[in-house]
Parts: sequence; C-alpha cells; structure tokens
Amino acid sequence: MPRKHLELLAPARDAAIGIEAVNHGADAVYIGGPAFGARDKAGNPLREIEALCRHAHRYGARIFVTLNTILRDDELETARRMAWDVWRAGADALIVQDMGLLELDLPPIQLHASTQTDIRTPDKARFLQDVGFSQMVLARELDLGQIQAIAAQVQDAVLEFFVHGALCVAYSGQCYISHALTGRSANRGSCSQECRQAYTVTDGAGRIVAHEKHVLSLKDNDQSHNLLALVDAGIRSFKIEGRYKDMATVKNVTAHYRQLLDALLDQRPDLAAASSGRCRHHFTPDPQRGFNRGATDYFVNGRQADIGAFDSPKHAGMRVGDVVRVGLDHFDLNATDRNTVLNNGDALTWWDLQGELQGVPVNVARHLGGRGWRIEPNAPMAAMKDLKRGTAISRNRDMAWDRLLDRPSAERLIGVDLVLQERDAGLRLQLTDADGHRAHVDLALDRQPAKDALRAESDLHEHLAKL
Repeated sequence: MPRKHLELLAPARDAAIGIEAVNHGADAVYIGGPAFGARDKAGNPLREIEALCRHAHRYGARIFVTLNTILRDDELETARRMAWDVWRAGADALIVQDMGLLELDLPPIQLHASTQTDIRTPDKARFLQDVGFSQMVLARELDLGQIQAIAAQVQDAVLEFFVHGALCVAYSGQCYISHALTGRSANRGSCSQECRQAYTVTDGAGRIVAHEKHVLSLKDNDQSHNLLALVDAGIRSFKIEGRYKDMATVKNVTAHYRQLLDALLDQRPDLAAASSGRCRHHFTPDPQRGFNRGATDYFVNGRQADIGAFDSPKHAGMRVGDVVRVGLDHFDLNATDRNTVLNNGDALTWWDLQGELQGVPVNVARHLGGRGWRIEPNAPMAAMKDLKRGTAISRNRDMAWDRLLDRPSAERLIGVDLVLQERDAGLRLQLTDADGHRAHVDLALDRQPAKDALRAESDLHEHLAKL
C-alpha cells in the first residue's frame, strides 16, 4: 500500500524567509506574487519567486503563490498574465479565492482553494474538488468529526488545515468589519485588524458589560498536540499562518512542527514526508518564545470557551521572575529559574492594576548573584505604572534568542549511500539517495594490487566520505 505523504506548509513574506523555511523543514512554502495576494504588503517580484523555487525544488519542496483576492473585471487580464509568469518562474500551485479565475486561460498549474473560500461542508469541498482544485484549506472552525465527514467525500484533493498562528474572529473569509469601518477590505488584501482594537460593550439597557476590552481578539492557534488526530481525520497538509511574520518566527515555528512531524513519521511506517532530506536544527524550537497571544486548539476538539485574548492582543511574553525591590533608577527581581539570564536590550512586561499590559526595554541588566537581577530600564522609573514589589515580570523580547536565530540555525541534508565496485574495465561508483534515485560513474583504469591493503581501504573510505 502506498504511503500517505504529509506536507508541512510554511509562510514566507519574501524569498529569503522562504529559503530558510525550506532549510528548517518545510515541504512547501506559500508566498505572495507581484500582486493580488491577500496580504497586500507581502508581494514579491518574479526574480525572487524564481530563486525560491530553484532552492525548494532541490529538496522536492513546492512553492505556492497566492492569487487570492477578489478581482475586479479590469484586473482579470493582469491576473491571467501573472499566473503565467509565476508558472514560468517555477511555481507549483496558485492559491485562489475568486472563482472567475477558472474561466481564464491559465497555465498547467495546480489550483489550491484559499482559506477565503470558507470550506466548512462536505458539499462545498466536493464541489471544489470536482471543478479542478487539487488542494484546499479547510475552515479553521471545524472539529475532528467535521473534518472526517469532508475527507469521506474528497478522495482526489489534498486536505489542508491551519495548525499554527493568528486566528480571525470571523468564519474563514467572511469578515467585513475592516471594510465597513475603514473602507479597507480583507478580501482585497488590506485588513485593518479591527478585531485587535479595544471596544466598550453595553447591554440593551446601556449598562457596560466590558470597558475598553479587546472582545474580538482571539488567542493564537496551536495544534501541536493534535497532529496525529488530524492525520487520522484526513488532513495531509499542515499549514502555518503568517505571511507577515519575521524570519526568526518562521524559523522557530517551522522547526517546531518539523520535529513533531518527524517524530510522528518515525512511529508510523504508513506515512512519509512530502519532500526530501532531514533537518538538523542548531537550536531547540519553542513557539512560546516568539510573538503569541496565548495558545488555543480552537474548535478541533469541540468548541472551547477560553479562546479569547481579551485583555491584550500584544505578546505578553514568558514569565521570568518577580519584583523584590523598586529603586529610584532601577528595580530588582528574583528570577523564577536559577538558569534564567537577562540581557541588555531585552523587553520586560507586566500587568497594571487595570489589567492593561505595560512594558519597557532593558537598558542594563546586572546579575546580583543567585536568582537576583538588577534592571535599569530604558525609561524613567516614574513611568513604570503599577510596578511594585511582588509584581510578576515576563519577557517578550529575548536578545540572546534573537541573536541565536539571526545566525544560520539549520541545515537540510539528503542522505546518500555510496558503493564502490570493481568492474572488468575499472571501477564503478554508484550513488543512491534516500528516495531511491540512483546515478553512477565508471572509471576505466588498470588496477594494481595495493601494497598496503588495509591502508588503501581506509583511504577509500575517507575520500569517499568527503564527497
């Protein structure tokens, strides 16, 4: 029985980030083309798309280009030409929303249904499969039972699911708040992020239910513990959200899910990676160390109550300690862990008495011994609202972590077996890679017995290994 291939699909704001996503384990990368992407500030010129495709294809990884806005009639010809251009540049698929594209003269390229198509039912998924979509990302709001019901109706298209990143308060693709309030349409690639703003909510009698709270802001999606259940439900492509995310975030989150999927593949011989090579990461990935609003697995295991990031849409960070003393130009804290190291340039946060997140960059961090640290903030102490003895302190920027991910932090290698054989006319060197591809080269020569057979064999091993 053929093995099921699992695809880790990572985002890229630009080609450089896409290349590092591949290096850190992505089987596929989605990226904006020159225009018509649902992130209007994440477009890329064709030469960058071409460079990314060349790198990805070395590992059998694929590149998907977003053409997923709603198009005006006067844009259709430009969109058609762009589709041909990115196909010639090497792209493997177009991610689309507007069904009008199906009526155009498109190149022979795969079409993937965008999250904006809002796929929540077996009927809709089956329709998209039957009109030619080879892959589709299901709505984030589905549970495992609903995913299984769709998978039962869709055998000829790959089912994709978001496993990490920001969540929209609206059903996938159905948010019109941005356009209503600002004239900027999310379905035209220009969401104004109204769901991350603070609102005062009143009831029918005018009484305040919530005062200046982020009542539409959700925590971030994290399906780290549900990957096997999603595989068994029928998901084959695991998508990370974030075409605006920076290099460090993409490296970190891609490496995290690569390691989780590799562990799953090692346990399940019926599953295989969708591209070639194994990754060596030079750091321990941890999504909590990057920007996040807290984690939720959303509706996958049934509707959850605790999905809101209502207090703040910002990154509060990870707990590092508690204030023990406040001085005129500094404050001292005891770290929660003896191994915690604070750095100049770190950013620390705390919650004030009104439940608002406060923060300040660290100008100087001095170790006082043991778990003690003295912090000289990059702002007057008088501006440190509600910072007092006993205040819990978190860190939302760790300069040591940032420097670690600024450096080369992974390598991706394809295993190769080399066999040197004696032939009648000389020697043959045969190479077989981990996917079974083979090549050989013959060398005609007049062989002579070695004067020191053990030394000769050792030399052969050494020099072949250098290849």
